[in-house]
Amino acid sequence: MPARIRSLVAFTAFAAAAISANAEDAQKKYDPGASDTEIRIGNIMPYSGPASAYGVIGKVEAAYFNKINAEGGINGRKINFISYDDGFSPPKAVEQARKLVESDEVLLIFQSLGTQSNSAIQKYMNAKKVPQLFVATGATKWGDPENFPWTMGWQPNYQSEGRIYAKYILKNYPNGKIAALWQNDDAGKDQMKGLRDGLGDKAGMIIADKSYEVGDPTVDSQIVALKDSGADIFMTWAAPKGAAQAIRKVGELGWKPVYFLGNVSTSVATVLKPAGLENAKGIISTAYLKDPTDPIWKDDPGIKAWLAFMDKYFPDGDKTNNNNVYGYATAQTMVQVLKQCGGDLTRENVMKQAANLKNFSSDVLLPGIKINTGAKDFFPIEQMQLMKFDGESWRLFGELIDGEVGH
Repeated sequence: MPARIRSLVAFTAFAAAAISANAEDAQKKYDPGASDTEIRIGNIMPYSGPASAYGVIGKVEAAYFNKINAEGGINGRKINFISYDDGFSPPKAVEQARKLVESDEVLLIFQSLGTQSNSAIQKYMNAKKVPQLFVATGATKWGDPENFPWTMGWQPNYQSEGRIYAKYILKNYPNGKIAALWQNDDAGKDQMKGLRDGLGDKAGMIIADKSYEVGDPTVDSQIVALKDSGADIFMTWAAPKGAAQAIRKVGELGWKPVYFLGNVSTSVATVLKPAGLENAKGIISTAYLKDPTDPIWKDDPGIKAWLAFMDKYFPDGDKTNNNNVYGYATAQTMVQVLKQCGGDLTRENVMKQAANLKNFSSDVLLPGIKINTGAKDFFPIEQMQLMKFDGESWRLFGELIDGEVGH
């Protein structure tokens, strides 16, 4: 190639690179919490208190962001993940949210956990116009872009789950009598509403229900009363501690109902083992994530990637605890949103991209489940599959079921 042409080619390449760099510079927009080098993300978790079993989610998310940082960050920016404990206390959650927004000046709060804690900060986050993104609770209220455009859920909502169980019960146990234990908050109320709505004109099948408070020392009296109702189907909507107590008590009483367990408490490590694996045998629940205890995923590339991540970045993490799968999937979704933001790291664009996820899938979502959102659709995951515990691990059965609610 003649020298003059070589020079021209080199100049053209240089000019193109300069234009591209200038275009990226022109696109750069930052709100508090973002810069050329950093993205600050806030988080609130119950590392202590009655729901501390969930605290591991914050730890696995921190580990995943460490992995992303070790690989060069997102578009060259490192994630600074600031996570605080609220002890599952709504007033403490408010205090921590204010600290994250006003002192730490985070770009957004990601995966704050608990229905009551998120309810306590929702109005504040929306008034401040700071994203309250992919909250770690399935209450239906997180999918209300008209009234709360800065709040979005992530997991399937509780009403969907209730409807899915109702479909299964109507098909397989149309003459059954249902008793239910539910957590006395928006989560428990949502789950019961989904079940009742799903049963429709057969909602009278629910012959007894008892609520409990997350901080209650025991649920024994509720379980005894529910057994005495004569029900042959039992539904537990509870956080891990209450769920484990319920399973153990049902076993101690020798009660043998068809047992349904809300999917937030299906961890083998933190619920079923403490309850006694024998007591948990035969329990039915729903899944949208791959369960590392299920031999079906032994050669699955997604679970292999998750195991490699756990070994390297969270070696102390329990590989039988599906909360570690959940945290990994949510962190992957957050990273996807930030990648889509490019150089426009404003809070407004973060919400815009969160509402523009198209057929996104994590390594650990069940095959066929895709994350889709839109300006009027703040429910990222709406499909689930039933599963049954065989005494050692959960086994999936049936097809993917859609339990769409609320839009």
